[in-house]
Amino acid sequence: MEPFKVFNALVAPLDRANVDTDAIIPKQFLKAINRTGFGPNLFDEWRYLDRGEPGRSCANRPINPEFILNQPRYQGAGILLARDNFGCGSSREHAPWALLDDGFRVIIAPSFADIFFNNCFKNGILPVVLEARIVDQLFGETVATPGYRLTVNLETTTITSPGGETWRFTVDPFQRHCLLNGLDDIGLTLNHEDAIENYEIKRRRDRPWTFIPDDGDRLGFND
Repeated sequence: MEPFKVFNALVAPLDRANVDTDAIIPKQFLKAINRTGFGPNLFDEWRYLDRGEPGRSCANRPINPEFILNQPRYQGAGILLARDNFGCGSSREHAPWALLDDGFRVIIAPSFADIFFNNCFKNGILPVVLEARIVDQLFGETVATPGYRLTVNLETTTITSPGGETWRFTVDPFQRHCLLNGLDDIGLTLNHEDAIENYEIKRRRDRPWTFIPDDGDRLGFND
């Protein structure tokens, strides 16, 4: 997972409350589990005028011109502004996969669904909770200012506008540590690789009867 420290990016406003995970990535795309390739199908039912299917190219699909994120001025955005209860619905991890694959590394909203919120941290996305009045201000400035960008600094837990206004946000210390260092669940486990290996060696020595010789050979315990 790529470490997150300071991120400056174009902002895109999604002015909808209660955006659920089926809207973020519809259920027909859940068959794939490789974490990548979901970006073109992010918000698929809002983004296109036809129904998307797994494995189908989006290159020639009809675009919905009314969907805000299809506007040229928001292409390449890396920060998503949202409203209350973003990421509600099912707990599918494909939702942050799709957002990340489409280039979003920060989501700012007044509130998030709990499971989605935690899944974001596990996949390299920073979900930021700000007061509704501040989110309202950011929506207004984003819409009024083409090319509007924000700087999100996880080291100082601040967000800074182009005009220099700064807002602080809070983040769980452990989740902050993981994002700063690019550690997902696998990365955290591998930090203890030596201890795990030593435990396996000790367990094999102390309880050899729990190991089947063929399995030990196959797993490399007898090398």
